[in-house]
Amino acid sequence: MVALPDLGVTRIKAKIDTGARTSAVHATRIRHERVEGEPWVRFVVHPEQRSHGVVVDAFAPLLETRAIRSSNGETQERPVILTTVALGDHRWPIELTLTARPQMGFRMLLGRTALRRHALVDPGRSYLASPRPPKMPKMPKPR
Repeated sequence: MVALPDLGVTRIKAKIDTGARTSAVHATRIRHERVEGEPWVRFVVHPEQRSHGVVVDAFAPLLETRAIRSSNGETQERPVILTTVALGDHRWPIELTLTARPQMGFRMLLGRTALRRHALVDPGRSYLASPRPPKMPKMPKPR
């Protein structure tokens, strides 16, 4: 679990992806605006997997728009913002792309550029910075 405190996201399950250069978060309703002549972006973050119940309205300065090649090989133009990521007790600035990734298992990818000089990845272990989220109890089957 990580947090994006500048955006008001207190927890979001992120996949550590050293194969991805850039970090990305699932965002919808992305709108470009100008504030005092500077480019900003307004968007909605859905931090919970497989749910649109929790939404966070976010607004951030636009760093740039960048061509990003996705895992399926397609290139798309994505807005890039600079924000703070919190992982365990550590916080640092990262570049974060905004993209709609509703069918993906994780609402956020933390790429290798964001991890460089801040984290050591052990591919054989999980949830080292925070406890594993509790599993939801299974509902009994009706008889």
